[in-house]
Amino acid sequence: MKILVTGGAGFIGSAVIRYIIQETPHKVLNFDKLTYAGNLDSLACVTGSPRYRFVQGDICDRGAVDDALELFQPDIIMHLAAESHVDRSIEGPAEFIQTNILGTYQLLESARAYWSGLPVDKQAVFRFHHISTDEVYGDLEGPDSLFTETTAYAPSSPYSASKASSDHLVRAWHRTFGLPVVITNCSNNYGPFHFPEKLIPHMILNALAGKPLPVYGDGAQVRDWLYVEDHARALVLVATKASVGQTYNIGGHNEKRNLEVVEALCDLLEELQPDKPAGVKKYRDLITFVSDRPGHDLRYAIDAQKISADLGWVPQETFTSGLRKTVQWYLNNPEWWQRVLNGSYRLVRCGKIEG
Repeated sequence: MKILVTGGAGFIGSAVIRYIIQETPHKVLNFDKLTYAGNLDSLACVTGSPRYRFVQGDICDRGAVDDALELFQPDIIMHLAAESHVDRSIEGPAEFIQTNILGTYQLLESARAYWSGLPVDKQAVFRFHHISTDEVYGDLEGPDSLFTETTAYAPSSPYSASKASSDHLVRAWHRTFGLPVVITNCSNNYGPFHFPEKLIPHMILNALAGKPLPVYGDGAQVRDWLYVEDHARALVLVATKASVGQTYNIGGHNEKRNLEVVEALCDLLEELQPDKPAGVKKYRDLITFVSDRPGHDLRYAIDAQKISADLGWVPQETFTSGLRKTVQWYLNNPEWWQRVLNGSYRLVRCGKIEG
């Protein structure tokens, strides 16, 4: 099959593309704007494949999307392009509204026009797979409750509100126009190639540099952690096998308090990187509690029974195994994250389809 991935140079998008090229016979077009979070270094291992192509483009640019669809003729669109950092959405919501809502609208309209022009047999195969987040559900009230596919939406941040809006648009385009869609909502991802502004890589790199490890509030916020390569497998499975109109929650079955995560990282670094920066006796000594951010949800947790029952997906990594792999990857790949920190990764740009 031919799969167009929006946001394919991002953290999850690049994991999806690496999985498709390395583990399936499918072809991929990576359509990415290359904002600060887009990093083509994360795709270096697949760029030589004849089944991989890249075009730099913005989902808000209808003409660019139309051109990519016409040229590549995809069977599936996997829509991952999004602004995704909650703190950035609090500081500047406008970009989140533009990309996550208006960009999704433009992409849906382009996809609808493309799909409407396909032969009947191709229309039956086509899927628009919208990748979203569990943050659209807001905060869980009790310690035993879980997000299901029918949980009411109650977003708390500008980021989650923009993603909730995009989810509603996708469902509306299915209901009103018949566009064949599937939707997935995932829990917190972690793993290799994660942009350093996010919790786990931020803590790893700060610890290696002997810098404070800032934890919001008392660190009691609970998240369900999903190893990104497990997520990539699930996404490709949904995109290629799920029935039209279905929604699936994807979670790692790994609920951890933020403070637990940071402490586990410190303990792994004690084992894997015992040579500490000058003045640091124990990595845990670097943990620093800072003022909580506005509207910070206390607990997220996913019920992923539906995707397991329908499609046979279960995560392969536990939090312990996935976190160890993640820390080891950052220790083994300083050239990747150093290029992020010094900004040189952004010098790679391309405006034409390659491959």
